[in-house]
Amino acid sequence: MGHLWYARCNKRTFFATNYVMNRRVLLKQIGSGLACIGAARLSGFAAPVAPLPTRAGNLPIRLSSNENPYGPSPMARAAMEESIRNSNRYHWNTASDLISSIARKNGLADDNILTGPGSTEILDLIVQLFIPRAGSFIIANPSYSSWTKTAERAGLRKIPVPLTSGRQHDLPAMLSALQADTRFIYVCNPNNPTGTICDHEALVTFIQEATKKVMVIVDEAYIDYTDQPSVSRLVAGNTNLVVVKTFSKIYGLAGARTGYAMAHAHTTDQLGQLQTWANGGTSVVSRAGAIASLQDGAFVARCYAKNEEVRKYTIGQLALLNIACIPSHTNFIYFSLARYKNDFFGLLKNNQVEGTGIYEEDGRWTRITVGTPEEMQQFIAAIRS
Repeated sequence: MGHLWYARCNKRTFFATNYVMNRRVLLKQIGSGLACIGAARLSGFAAPVAPLPTRAGNLPIRLSSNENPYGPSPMARAAMEESIRNSNRYHWNTASDLISSIARKNGLADDNILTGPGSTEILDLIVQLFIPRAGSFIIANPSYSSWTKTAERAGLRKIPVPLTSGRQHDLPAMLSALQADTRFIYVCNPNNPTGTICDHEALVTFIQEATKKVMVIVDEAYIDYTDQPSVSRLVAGNTNLVVVKTFSKIYGLAGARTGYAMAHAHTTDQLGQLQTWANGGTSVVSRAGAIASLQDGAFVARCYAKNEEVRKYTIGQLALLNIACIPSHTNFIYFSLARYKNDFFGLLKNNQVEGTGIYEEDGRWTRITVGTPEEMQQFIAAIRS
């Protein structure tokens, strides 16, 4: 058996390693302690350690993809640089190390974790589970839907459920939309592009009810920008719940392409069988960065606090321009251009600012990522022209 270094038998873990992560400070403990910094004036923020980086040169200001403008963290960068020397080897043990680190962070077993090159790849795997049976799936409208093209091409029919007037998930309506052939429900929490968040207890109740009939996928890409707990604690006892997360957002590793699913061991086993090499799709360098990111709680807390501060500043400035915003729980802002009289997208282009587009024609709703203080000052200056 020449691949013993890789084999996982019928379990969802690689060969055990002796790696032990010593993560002393939990994100939420640090984040809650520093969250008050977000109320400070834009010019008054003082980082407790080395300053967060700012944009250099005359590059375009990227405010389109909800990336963390300050990451990767110093610890992640150092780990990634060191790991480059080992990139000539497969180093499957680092996959096991990452799985164990994620499991400990979330109070789960290694068998509850499946990793992949970004959370969207995990969503694609889930879609593959249902392709043989076809049917339908339910998603809020608007919500993160790039991945749904794969589902629709595979023959799954999308059932969009409008958000409430406050741009919240309408959980009762999503339950009512269930049909005999519905295979799963997707909930992005907090939601992209609106930045709204479900009430935690209402979401738990919804999951408990919906998973009696179908699978529920909860995408928590932005949950670390909130003080709301993850629903991942429910997965160990529920084969019909998958929680998807990513290192692309607050951890600043969007280009490193590392995401993961948290689910019942039976479910991660099913998903892993759809990967050519279960948990093997991320690079040695990406894994090193992800593992180190989980250790660098101070950096994550500073990013959380800085985002709170700059988001508050940006919403205040948009209000002065008569632009109505939806309260955001993320690193982006959803706002209406209905009362804005200038050529918004033309001004962005002329000032080298990358934005998005219109998500809802009624009210001309669009989204902007929260960048650095300098970037958001330039964004406001551009649309004030």
